[in-house]
Amino acid sequence: MKRYFNTEGICDPTLHYMVNLHSRIEKTRRLLIDKGKYFVINRGRQYGKTTMLHTLADALKEDYFVISMDFQRLSSANFKDEPAFCRAFVKMLLATVRDLPFENKEALLLPLTDLGYSSTEASLDELFLRLSDLCKNASRPVVMLIDEIDSASDNQVFLDFLSMLRGYYLNRNSHAIFHSVILAGVYDIKNLKLKLRPGKQHKYNSPWNIAAKFQIDMNFSTDEIAAMLQEYEADHHTGMDLPTAAKQISHYTCGYPYLVSAVCRLLDEDLPQHEQWGSGSCVWTAEGITAAVHLLLKENTPLFDSIAKQLDMYPDLKEITELILYQGKQIPFSPMVVSIQLGMMFGFLKEENGCAVIANRIFEMAMLQMFLSEESARSESYWYGQRDKNQFLQHGRLRMDLVLEKFVAHFTELYDDKDEAFIEKYGRKFFLLYLKPIINGTGNYYIEAQTRDAKRTDVIVDYRGEQFIIELKIWHGNEYQERGREQLCGYLDYFGLQKGYLLSFQFRKKKKPGIRTIEIDGRTIIEAIV
Repeated sequence: MKRYFNTEGICDPTLHYMVNLHSRIEKTRRLLIDKGKYFVINRGRQYGKTTMLHTLADALKEDYFVISMDFQRLSSANFKDEPAFCRAFVKMLLATVRDLPFENKEALLLPLTDLGYSSTEASLDELFLRLSDLCKNASRPVVMLIDEIDSASDNQVFLDFLSMLRGYYLNRNSHAIFHSVILAGVYDIKNLKLKLRPGKQHKYNSPWNIAAKFQIDMNFSTDEIAAMLQEYEADHHTGMDLPTAAKQISHYTCGYPYLVSAVCRLLDEDLPQHEQWGSGSCVWTAEGITAAVHLLLKENTPLFDSIAKQLDMYPDLKEITELILYQGKQIPFSPMVVSIQLGMMFGFLKEENGCAVIANRIFEMAMLQMFLSEESARSESYWYGQRDKNQFLQHGRLRMDLVLEKFVAHFTELYDDKDEAFIEKYGRKFFLLYLKPIINGTGNYYIEAQTRDAKRTDVIVDYRGEQFIIELKIWHGNEYQERGREQLCGYLDYFGLQKGYLLSFQFRKKKKPGIRTIEIDGRTIIEAIV
């Protein structure tokens, strides 16, 4: 069976192309498990948590008695009360270890078997007494792994289970219990009550304040992506430029595991079906990867559904992401701010140079698409872009000069009487709304994170293999304007382009809205003033 890029569940190196997890597993074992730590692997959706747990369990089986469970297999009825939970927990545990070769297994598990199948009402007290006996009598240290803890976190009985586990941990010198416990899910344990009862003061009381920090980086590095592509190349001989392909995939995904696999899957399976791409040597290029990202953003994936759901559920988190994307606000990073804490936990945000930023470019593009789509129905800018879009194509190429010229005319007509605060807050949003219907369905655009701030934003447009760099700048004097042109020239050099665009939002009464062309050291700058 040929290997493929998997986006639908646990990855297996014998079946799938995947990044080698050996160094992560060894580091997790050395720093946490061998030291007897209890910890949580909490990452965003489809971050490779389940694959990590399965690989970890396999790596530990020679030295530990590993109990690996998945709470996704429990129903809501299993959390109705303590007896229901205890019976379900024991039955899952027994099913998990049934085929594992351990000494005196039947004798070790008999007390738990009696509890799980007894007609008497089981309690958490009784469950832990028998788990303690299991850990005391086992010939090897017992490690428990529980995946999908989010499936249980809406239930008080699970919080009681954690509290009791914490009590045994604190007294494990006198009462035997698991050597190490690893829980995996999106929500960090300390935030379970936030999920259980949002908005309440007691959401900050954690039943699991013993957890050690899990600081293993689960994002894939560019070198790791390149090594995975090397395995693919050995099988398929596409002739790809491995460093360039790996760098471009990393550029869009920042190593988010699902996104890496999803882009690679589209390059392997979908793009070759389109006549314009032909062979693998054409597909696995910067242009092909950009096209794969475009296809991915059109898919209705569980990950993107989760993003929309969480942003809808937590308005403060949505407001922060909009401020970052639309206005270039630099939000100081603080893990004590609940909305930032949530954004980090879901994988939407990350810390960079002391600020909270969007975690990767694909998330930026997906969120921007969502925000703009929500506003498009009531946006005059979007309506004008929709009306004008057919005139901006000439022989299949986008006439960006004309796009800016028309936007200046419409913006002046609609918003010229607005004050500085209004323009500074909404000006860039109006341009993005105007641009959306023009390139929608054919091109991509995103906001360059490295240049985004309250005064300057660079929009990168990819349209049928051609790139356009548009700097959106709030006017703060002629000297600042000159510096903006120089910055744009430097950015054009970075992308290897000779032509760029500068859209300047100005508030002077003597300003002259319109378009002009400026030549600077062999580069052409099309400057639009509104």
